This record gives sequence, structure tokens and C-alpha cells, in this order.
Amino acid sequence: MTVLPAVTGPRTSPLTTGWRGVRRAGPVLPALLLVGMLALPIGASEGGGGTPADAVSGLVVVFCALRLARNQERPLTRTGFIVLGLPVVAVAVAALGAGSAANALEGAARYYQILVLVPAAVLLMMRDRDHFRLVAWALVALALWQGAIGVHQYLTGTGASYAGQDIRAVGTFGASDVMGMSTVVAYGLVCAVALSLGGETPRVRIAARLCALALVVPLALSFSRGAWIATAVVCVLQIVLGGLRRAARLLAVALAAGVVLVGGFGVGTSMLEERLSSITQVTAAPDQSVTDRYTMWAAAIDMWQEHPATGVGLKNFPAYRDSHASIALSAGSDVAGAGAEYHRQPLLSPHNMYLLLLSEQGLLGLCAVVGSWAALLVCGVRRLAATHQRGDRLDCALIGCGLLTWQMVDFVYSDIGGPSTMLTAVVFGLAAWWALSPAASGTAGGR
Repeated sequence: MTVLPAVTGPRTSPLTTGWRGVRRAGPVLPALLLVGMLALPIGASEGGGGTPADAVSGLVVVFCALRLARNQERPLTRTGFIVLGLPVVAVAVAALGAGSAANALEGAARYYQILVLVPAAVLLMMRDRDHFRLVAWALVALALWQGAIGVHQYLTGTGASYAGQDIRAVGTFGASDVMGMSTVVAYGLVCAVALSLGGETPRVRIAARLCALALVVPLALSFSRGAWIATAVVCVLQIVLGGLRRAARLLAVALAAGVVLVGGFGVGTSMLEERLSSITQVTAAPDQSVTDRYTMWAAAIDMWQEHPATGVGLKNFPAYRDSHASIALSAGSDVAGAGAEYHRQPLLSPHNMYLLLLSEQGLLGLCAVVGSWAALLVCGVRRLAATHQRGDRLDCALIGCGLLTWQMVDFVYSDIGGPSTMLTAVVFGLAAWWALSPAASGTAGGR
């Protein structure tokens, strides 16, 4: 006699399972939409006009505010209010010194959008670690998309102009935002490395490891020195925190992959070597971009010395630049390729976030904004240590702390500006959730 197996539960169709997955991800769908907007082609916006991602970010903030009002929830803890609110007063004071009311409104709105409103909205949308991981995988997917476009640009000679050739990988961001693709790819690489170290299953870890290896190529072809430095620092820290024995194996694999990539296949060998060597060439025949950067850094420090407390005012760096910079500063940077006609792009910031804050907002702004980031990092590292002691998975901890550390290192060579800055706001939101949300420290969602 044949015994039929017992039915242990109701049958669910793939459609039902998929619908449950969508409902499960419902709270963070606006954040995923915001990340997805950065996959769209972005035209050059020399005037600093808004982008579709800016419009969606406004909808994300409104959506979050309406949900909080409907549910009558307390939006943040006291610590969260203090940490995320630190830049508010400093930016308002700096806005009083702006050259015009338009500059004051535009500058304050941008700072509040990137440093306060969007990060707070992303923090409040995520209910558990599964939501956090979903947004992290969205960053990886966006990085793969932009990276694939960048590699195609390099291979076909349709990228931004670099050393007289249209080979610089810039993705959909165009020649006017050459840092955009490198930033997106670096975010994805940091997330992929963390997920490869602490993924839930071997399949997830292998998939994340393959994504990380794939993203190394477009990051190299971006020729972005700041992104290289920040990514190398963070990924080494992540691997070491994931375990010393595994760190030795992974670093050996990464070194071998680099040798094969550059030495075996010759991926931009001479240009990559030249770009790497230019990092330390400050006095020994530096290229013009290095000269311009250090000249603008000196100008920013000179502005701060004249206005130490509150700086020269929001968006006033261009107005004070020529009176404080030496004659070594060029009129602008060359922009061409990736669909753009050749033109000179003016240098309107010091390309150093800390010096931009110091020159335009003084010590008040620098201490408030950087103090907020430092507080997030301290809180995040404390939770990372507690997670490690409990033996829980470290992927969320490595992502939250890693992304914030990457941004703080990269800000030595860059500042807020361009369409990719909207993704920086999402990154601050992820870091804030890991550092401040009660759900991050518990076991719920931490499967």
C-alpha cells in the first residue's frame, strides 16, 4: 500500500510569494526608487539645476512625514535628534552670511537635504536588518549598472576625456561629474565586500564576492584617486574585522586579481601607474589637477583665517577664491567626451569637504557637521563591537560603518555637488540607521 505524504501547510504560488515579498519591502520602496533614479541618464547641469533624483528625494521626505503623522510615531530618539540636528543651526548661521538671498536659500536647502532630511527619512523607513540589506543590495545593483556602462565607455572610447583620449569611465553622469560613477561603484563595492563576509548563506556570500570582483574594474577605469584611496582603506578594514585568517586569504586573492587585471590583461597599465604616482607628486612636477587642488585648499584656509568663527558664508567660496588663491590656479578644468563638447568648467569649490565647511561656515559649521559624522561613527563602531561579541552576522555593521568611513575619507578629496550627491544622502541614512536605530542593535530582522 502506498502512503501519501502528509500536507504540512497551505500551498503558496510563486505569485503569492512574490506579492508577500513586495509587501515586506513596502516601507523601503521609496528609498529603492530614489536609488534607482541614479541609474537614469543625467544630462549636464552646469547651472546646478535639479535632477529627477532631487524630485524623488522630496517625495521620500514627504512620504516619511505623512507616515509618521498617520501613525503618530516618535520619529527619532533623543540621541538621534541631537546627532542629525547638529548641522541645522550651523548651516542657518552660515546662510546669514551668504552673498544673496538666493544663495542662502539654495545652499541651506542643499545642506539640509543631504545631511538631515533624506538621511532621517531613510533611517525611519527601515524597520529591520532585512530592509537594510535590501537597500545595500540596491546600491550593489546600481554600481554594477553604472560600472558596466563605464567599462563599455573605456573599451569603445566613448567616455570622458583623459590624457587626450575619451576613455575615462563616468557611467551616465557625463563628463561634468567625473566623480559620480566612481562614487557609486565604490559604495557598491563596500556593500558587496561586507555582504561577502557576513552574508546569510554561502550562495549570498559567493554572489557578493563575484559582484565585488566585478566592480574593481570600473573603479580602476574611473581614474579617481580619491575613490581608490577611500575604497582601499575601507575594504582592508572590513576584511580584517571579518577575521584575520580569512583576511589573509582574501587579500591574497585581491592581490592576485590585481596582478592579472593590470599585468596580464593590461587594463590601462601605463595610465593607471601614472595616475597612482600623481597622488604623492605635490612638489615634484605635479600635474595641473593636483596643483589646482592644493592651491584651492590653501585659498580655503586663507578664507577661514580671515573669518574663523562663521566663515565667508554659504556658496561664497567662488566669490572669494580669486582674491585668496595664488597665480598657480588655472582658470578651470577641461571637460570633454561622453557626449559633451569641449569646454572649460570653472573651479567653484576646494574639492575638500572639510575645507569647504571651514571656509564657508567656519569652525562652527565644521565642528557641527563633522561632529555629527563622528558621533555616528562612534555609535556605529560600538554596535559593531557588540555584534561581534554576540557572534551575530557582521554584514550590516560592516556596511553601516564602512560606508560612513568611506565617505569621511573620500571627503578629503571631494565635496557635495553633482547628481551623485543624492546617493551620499542615502549612505548617511544607512549609517544613521545602524548607529541610532533601536532595531539595529536587537536580534529582530538579524537572521
